[in-house]
Amino acid sequence: MKQVTQTLRTGVIQINDVPIPALTDKFVLIRNSTSVISAGTEKTKIDMGKKSLLQKARARPDLVKQVIGKIRTEGLMKTLQTVNSRLDSPSPLGYSCAGTVVAAGGLVEGIQPGDRVACGGADYANHAEFVAVPKNLVVKIPANVSDEEAAFTTVGSIALQGVRLAAPMLGETFLVVGLGLLGQIAVQLLKANGCTVIGTDLDPSLVTRAEGFGAVGVPSGADAAGICNALTGGHGVDGVLVCAGTSSNAIIELCGAATREKGRVVVVGAVRMDIPREDYFKKEISVVISRSYGPGRYDPSYEENGNDYPLAYVRFTEQRNMETFLALVSQGKLDIQSLITHRFPVDDAARAYQLIEGAKTEPYLGILLQYHPKPFNADDSSRISVTPAQVVGDKVKLSFYGAGNYATASLLPPMQASGKVAFSGLVTASGRSAQGVAKQFGFGFCAGSYAELLQGDTDAIVVTTRHDTHGVAVRDALNAGKHVYVEKPLAMSVAELADIHQAYAKCGRAQVMVGFNRRFAPATRQVIEHFVGVKSPLVVNIRINAGSIPANHWIQDPKVGGGRMIGEGCHFIDLASALVGGHVKTVYAVGSSKAEKSALLNDNLCLSLSFANGSVANITYTADGSKAMAKEYIEVFGGGRSAQIDDFKEVALFSGDSDTKRNKLGVQDKGQKHMITAWLEGLRSGKPCVDYDCLMATSLATVMAVESMSVGMPMAVDTAVLTAEQAEE
Repeated sequence: MKQVTQTLRTGVIQINDVPIPALTDKFVLIRNSTSVISAGTEKTKIDMGKKSLLQKARARPDLVKQVIGKIRTEGLMKTLQTVNSRLDSPSPLGYSCAGTVVAAGGLVEGIQPGDRVACGGADYANHAEFVAVPKNLVVKIPANVSDEEAAFTTVGSIALQGVRLAAPMLGETFLVVGLGLLGQIAVQLLKANGCTVIGTDLDPSLVTRAEGFGAVGVPSGADAAGICNALTGGHGVDGVLVCAGTSSNAIIELCGAATREKGRVVVVGAVRMDIPREDYFKKEISVVISRSYGPGRYDPSYEENGNDYPLAYVRFTEQRNMETFLALVSQGKLDIQSLITHRFPVDDAARAYQLIEGAKTEPYLGILLQYHPKPFNADDSSRISVTPAQVVGDKVKLSFYGAGNYATASLLPPMQASGKVAFSGLVTASGRSAQGVAKQFGFGFCAGSYAELLQGDTDAIVVTTRHDTHGVAVRDALNAGKHVYVEKPLAMSVAELADIHQAYAKCGRAQVMVGFNRRFAPATRQVIEHFVGVKSPLVVNIRINAGSIPANHWIQDPKVGGGRMIGEGCHFIDLASALVGGHVKTVYAVGSSKAEKSALLNDNLCLSLSFANGSVANITYTADGSKAMAKEYIEVFGGGRSAQIDDFKEVALFSGDSDTKRNKLGVQDKGQKHMITAWLEGLRSGKPCVDYDCLMATSLATVMAVESMSVGMPMAVDTAVLTAEQAEE
């Protein structure tokens, strides 16, 4: 399918051929007919893309701070790889569209194939022939509303949310500053609320257009505050809706001068907000920033997981705002058709963006992209050829399932640089980034279905998707006779591990590798070598000062991420296993008691491990520590020797009473590159770089650690349970 994208490094607009996005249970797959270019939001994004790297840095000091922090912890080269990958990846544009449903997920209620719907969401409702949108961001279109009008639903909902926050009452007077799309719709909404509306803009044609909707127009250069006071008997307007975008502070100053005592200012657009104290203090003016198109925005539980808010407690959510907008259009309360000034076929999207970039000087307001009707057949191959280059026979043919930040920064670059691989196929969760990554790293094709990767032109599958997909993906790869590398965790439950175990046994010839990179780190190898010859069991202490992550992060979703013990704790169980040279035998986990944390999501915990060779390990994992402290610290004791690893930057080795050796590594190295080299060599030689039984014991111990916290007792780690699980089924 065709999709409009922008490359952040250059700002260039491209029409890419990308796979149709995959459908999941709570999403709806829509064939777009029309989408709206949001001149303000999208122009900001395009302008950022056209800036030099220095200008980008000046415009986003928050991102510069993140980059500096990453350099300090992970080194310059790895940080540059991450930054370059993001700058070169195509970014989708658009967030408001309309079309026809071609398929609905199994948990989507009230929507069927053939329904006309309007869609929202910057990550979903893009300028593309097909879009997959969460069910809470999809609404049906009334019969008397055209697709062109419905395509404005998300834009209209942004204006509607601003009006709701302003709480207009019959007879009040409002000033609307900025009369672009949002401002024109806001004027109409306020008029429908029985308000007197004053509108101002730098563009006289937009002022004239607002006057056509019943507003009192104030041209640029006029005394807007004076006119507002004159029309309100000297009191000032009851409220202001700021629908403009500017780096100037003049608008927020105007709001203070034009608003009455105890009035309200609602900021919808992106404006400078150095609020002058005098007017706002003396008048006690309320200022509210409107958050996009309503309650639910930026809440993954609502948007991605489809959990609605109860109507009795949240009357108007994003979706209910979208429904309200369409109802007002249907009732004739909003005139959207007259706001449309341009229509372009999607193939001419570059010409459309020339308007908002200023390359064309003609006036514009509502710009539509139109899509040709295209049949959808779920049985069609989603494969898109990217490079015709022939695969070299002595290289391992790899296909990737997932291409997020970690894959594009830490896996793909060193694999490509090794010269030992040929990238075959690529499938991403949404399909949006697939072609850009495929071109960047030289994949043979990209596709929208994981099944496409399991064909004969792939030796091994690399799974880097979210955690809930790992178990099934690994199982299916093994059933297809493919070697498989999976980013941790291997799976999220005993049942998933049992399925993998059965598939591995049946396959008999494929290797399984989990991305436990720390065992390959130079610091780890030095410590292991230090204890060579020690016969007695070892004692290991591992402390992880992990830092907090937001409660709404996908890792904290019990079904998608499985929590940090499942998602990251497995790294350190494997590290302990590597240091002692044995498989985990028992695990006992205790977590701190917090009202908001279940055992699965507890990220402040202590683990005690015993190993088959008699060694023991203690792991302390905490999210509540200071960021000023190093993240990871490891100690190992045994046979009159000791060792320390300080955040994989420094190693200290101790022997006897006084022998001490310290080795500073210069930059942090957690072993990713060494792991990839070892894995590829293992594929070529037929000897796995990590024993399957060890990987499975570690993965089972991770799942059993959560179980241990739940029941409050030690748990045996016996892979026989995996066979028993299959027998019960």
